[in-house]
Amino acid sequence: MIYKYKSCSWVCPRSSINQAAFAGCLLILLAAPAIGEPVEEAESSKISADDYELQVSRARPDWAHYFSDAAVEGTIVVSDERERSTWVYDEARAQRRYIPASTFKIPHTLFALDAGIVRDEFQVFSWDRNRHGIESWNGDQNLRSAMRNSVVWVYQYLARELGEGRELEYLKRIGYGNTDASGGIDRFWLDGGLRISTYEQIAFLKRLYRNELPFRVEHQRLVKDLMIVEAGPDWILRAKTGWGARMKPQVGWWVGWVERAQGAVFFALNIDMLDGGADAYKRQAIVRAILKSVDALPVD
Repeated sequence: MIYKYKSCSWVCPRSSINQAAFAGCLLILLAAPAIGEPVEEAESSKISADDYELQVSRARPDWAHYFSDAAVEGTIVVSDERERSTWVYDEARAQRRYIPASTFKIPHTLFALDAGIVRDEFQVFSWDRNRHGIESWNGDQNLRSAMRNSVVWVYQYLARELGEGRELEYLKRIGYGNTDASGGIDRFWLDGGLRISTYEQIAFLKRLYRNELPFRVEHQRLVKDLMIVEAGPDWILRAKTGWGARMKPQVGWWVGWVERAQGAVFFALNIDMLDGGADAYKRQAIVRAILKSVDALPVD
């Protein structure tokens, strides 16, 4: 089961996409149903029956071939608000919690903004000249580049600045997975105690999409802007990858949503990455194929 939100909202991307995509977002806004203005800050992060409608997910065993063709084990949950439908492949795995890895950058950015450690997307984080195996990490960063290139050292710095007490407070405030910040202040989401399920990823993303998390609306909008992967004339894809490279077996994530005029389509996938980096591309490949099959993404 997952939680289905009653309200909806649309957020246009900022300067990171082209004019055609921005125009497409305006079309989405015009086509979307009228909604109330979002409040400046959510009153509570607790899930209650007043806020959500419980919706039973429908199994999709026909999606098995997407995983078998890629030679990986995994699960995916897709919640399509256009049809008020939620589908799942491998229900049992979807309910199990896994290390979030870099998908945690989504809430982590909100924590850092709320605590005042980061002012905006332009603040520069200076590279300490220690070389990393990923070339895009070897240089000064800002929030946009750190999210796009999944730069771990930036978020380890933010974690140390936040400290374990504030990290734990924020995790509990939003009810993120098992809310466990044990295992090291700068690694608890990489190989420490933090765990989250695919269903819980979906529930968190829906709250972010609607600016319903207990953070300032402008911060939630900024994080959604940082999550933009690509956009077309009438759709926007916002997502974040994750790779638990320090786990056995390694786990890979891709979570996010596609915004359409008729409603958003949320997704969360995780897979076992037995071949490590050689399996990394399969995260997006599987999700994109499934999203195309339900007309959430355009067919090439």
